[in-house]
Amino acid sequence: MRRVVVTGIGMINSLGLDKESSFKAIVEGQCGIKSISSFDTTEHTVKIAGEITDFDPNTVMNPKEVKKADRFIQLGLAAAKEAMADAKFGAFEAESFGVSSASGIGGLVVIEKNSVIVNSAGPRKISPFFIPSALINMLGGMVSIEHGLKGPNLSSVTACAAGTHAISDATKTIITGGADKMLVVGAEAAICAAGVGGFAAMKALSTRNDEPKRASRPFDAERDGFIMGEGAGALVLELYEDALARGAHIYGEIVGFGESGDASHITSPSLDGPLRAMRAAYKMAGCPKIDYINAHGTSTPANDKNETAAIKELFGANVPQVSSTKGQIGHCLGAAGAIEAVISLMAIRDEILPPTINYENADPDCDLDYIPNVARKYKADYIMSNSFGFGGTNGSVIFKRV
Repeated sequence: MRRVVVTGIGMINSLGLDKESSFKAIVEGQCGIKSISSFDTTEHTVKIAGEITDFDPNTVMNPKEVKKADRFIQLGLAAAKEAMADAKFGAFEAESFGVSSASGIGGLVVIEKNSVIVNSAGPRKISPFFIPSALINMLGGMVSIEHGLKGPNLSSVTACAAGTHAISDATKTIITGGADKMLVVGAEAAICAAGVGGFAAMKALSTRNDEPKRASRPFDAERDGFIMGEGAGALVLELYEDALARGAHIYGEIVGFGESGDASHITSPSLDGPLRAMRAAYKMAGCPKIDYINAHGTSTPANDKNETAAIKELFGANVPQVSSTKGQIGHCLGAAGAIEAVISLMAIRDEILPPTINYENADPDCDLDYIPNVARKYKADYIMSNSFGFGGTNGSVIFKRV
């Protein structure tokens, strides 16, 4: 089977505009969650999020083109630009270099804006850029144009599992010969009145508004919901032999991935679905000793208990170390899998495992080693990253040190 490795990564989130500053802050246990500044939250029950407040889209796009792209696309372009620069390509065969993009919601900000316009000013006032900037697959389209990538152009729209599914789709494409290289980009920017209000109406979000930096608390007994985050993650995937031939830095090899459906409930997770996704990835990887799991770990009562039980069911007495980085940057929805994959690869590179911050109160249903509050020096050879989404869609991927 063709071997697939990662040779470039990029990341932007509420703790940093690039992979190095973001990862450093995550490892230090910093938190990017704060009061929302992008819209008036007076009437909202949730007033906090993992907002990116210092990003200038003009740094990644021609100023004349900015209005043609929703914020999620702008963030995705930033992460993709960093990943491509990090991969240090000279010339490449454009027809065999594709894109696998992901977002859970896509252009919600521009949808919200134009919905107001059509109802207040009429359809003739709708922006001609509305539809192109809102479409989720336009992320991959604009990224492919920016970098001249003419291979397969795929898009995953599977809620909070989308980023991880984009990685597995890209890996499959290379394994089956559809491309030799793939750029994976997962991006999300849904922190707006409709997005925050919608998740709050479902009672999915934490209402710890007075303590934003303590609000997202994965696996803690006092967790009361997730915190919305925004950002993007990008990974350059290519054939192992090609990477070796050009002397590329290899962050890790993708040795296993798994996908499953719960067929149970649209929002409440099952134990069986996540377990089967993890088991499929683990089996594909050859059942190695997994050193660390970057958990889905949303800080919701149901997910954290359920994911813990699934991990214990799969690994028995050999449960790996586990942590969730959503305490630091919030839940970036469809971008989460891509961002957390980048974090996992940097953990392999720097031989350090990120902590689960705000872990203060033990929950008898969440009784694993969650690397509480302080990062841990550890040379991990195999790392698993999990993502589970509404609709009962699950994804898991395993990276190996090369």
